[in-house]
Amino acid sequence: MKITGAELFVKALLAEKVKTLFAYPGGQAIDLFNALYGAEAIDLILPRHEQALVHAADGYARSTGQVGVCLVTSGPGATNLVTGIATANYDSVPLVCFTGQVATHLIGNDAFQEVDIVGITSSISKYAVTVRKREDLGAVIKKAFYIACSGKPGVAVVDLPKDVQQALGNDFYPEQIELRSYRPNSSVHSGQIKKSLECLKNAERPVFLLGGGVNIAHANKEMTSLAEKTGIPVVTTIMGKGAIPTEHPLYVGNLGVHGSYAANTAISECDVLFAIGVRFSDRITGRVSEFAKKAAVIHADIDPASISKNIAVDIPIVADAKNVIKVLLEMDYDYNIEDWQKQVDFWKKEHPVTDLQDTDRQMTPLHIIQEINRTFENAVITTDVGQNQLWTTQFLELTDKKRLLTSGGMGTMGYGFPAAIGAKLGNPDKDVISICGDGGFQMNLQEMATAVVYELPIIICIMNNGYLGNVRQWQEMFYQKRYSGTCMRRRKSCPAICSTPSACCPEYVPDFVRLAESYGAKAIRVKRYEDIHIALIEAKKSLKTPTIVEFLIEPKENVLPIVPPGKPLNDMILRDD
Repeated sequence: MKITGAELFVKALLAEKVKTLFAYPGGQAIDLFNALYGAEAIDLILPRHEQALVHAADGYARSTGQVGVCLVTSGPGATNLVTGIATANYDSVPLVCFTGQVATHLIGNDAFQEVDIVGITSSISKYAVTVRKREDLGAVIKKAFYIACSGKPGVAVVDLPKDVQQALGNDFYPEQIELRSYRPNSSVHSGQIKKSLECLKNAERPVFLLGGGVNIAHANKEMTSLAEKTGIPVVTTIMGKGAIPTEHPLYVGNLGVHGSYAANTAISECDVLFAIGVRFSDRITGRVSEFAKKAAVIHADIDPASISKNIAVDIPIVADAKNVIKVLLEMDYDYNIEDWQKQVDFWKKEHPVTDLQDTDRQMTPLHIIQEINRTFENAVITTDVGQNQLWTTQFLELTDKKRLLTSGGMGTMGYGFPAAIGAKLGNPDKDVISICGDGGFQMNLQEMATAVVYELPIIICIMNNGYLGNVRQWQEMFYQKRYSGTCMRRRKSCPAICSTPSACCPEYVPDFVRLAESYGAKAIRVKRYEDIHIALIEAKKSLKTPTIVEFLIEPKENVLPIVPPGKPLNDMILRDD
């Protein structure tokens, strides 16, 4: 049977069990949208901007474990995906992004809305290809889905020229595909496991360091069991938070530039560091020459390129995180590290992150997130990037019923709110809360329309301090309070040099309450601690409408601890004074 390329595209989506497609139309994708017309099994979601669209697909993928799928037109439609593609690929999120393209005979002729999206995205995706022949279409789409979700997950970009969409061809879509040059390894090398166990057997101060790979592999229950079986303290990266429940007695905290005192100190003092699903980025290592320098390093990761890339590794294990943890669970452990456990517990009690904020103030980020912890039990929480993200990753409690989605590798402002839209579409029975800063929220605030028209009762918690807070904090601490380009109240009439907010500062723009109301959404402004819980309960009552809860926090609230640039992890600033 002969069908068009656009019809085969729809058949492929159905075969891959795609239920939700995030899409924005345009001239070079109109045939694909025409073929989608009436495809009731596919829920077509129309966000208001392509960058938000790809972040929504990302949030959908992270929260459901399924491949996120998006479709846009050529030119600006395609280039608007770039930030979201890089964001997802950095964090190993499985996405397949389809872009329309001008007809093949026009490629290279500077046709209207023609860009080389494959060339643009090749370095920030796992697979990028332009389909040049109609007979290759089915195999290429199958390959894209397979590559996106196998091995170390990532982004596949499939560029579809208009003539390929329109051309007739067979209706065959392969059930499976064999790729000789791509065979990701997931099995565990028994010899490396044996070496690791010998290393652990002789350890007096071992630590598990868990990254996003454990969450991606959905190995949380197995990892909790392994920690309990071994008694080894657990430290996580921001992306690894939730690998075991945050209230578990063996959980130490996050590691890194804003890591907890106990976590950073434990890594600095351990004698064996067993890292699983970690990239060892500069955000967690501090000064590389000082990182875990007393420890033998065991590193398990599905990506061989990640091993010894940033930190020299003594025992490498190339395998899927869940498979490694399952093999380790089968082993016997008979050693006593009780003194080490007590030492780590002492560090946790000596400088808990909750004690590093001035809670005598009317309302702090700690107060807000503690109330979120108490109010929501079955939830997906997304964050934007900046201080709001760091406070959330410090204070948020995660269990097997609560999941955190955040941009780690790219640190993308504007991610949190559209990711929450994707998460809510994929998890309609869960509460979805997006924690944003006032700056980051404005990067994709047009998606209030999307949340309203699709009747998504997302709760958007805006921590409004009137600044681009994370950069402002660095300017305060390391740049002599030269607040350049970070004050969100600043207007043309303001003085050239200003180092502190005052009562005469201009009003904040926009008014988030009136903005929400203009979209037909709900909004609540909170100024006092005692009103936090009331506002969250009121927002939770909404069943079909998004709610903005704007929290007016201190303009100069800082995230602590902080490791100054170029310093080792154990050289932390713990307090503002």
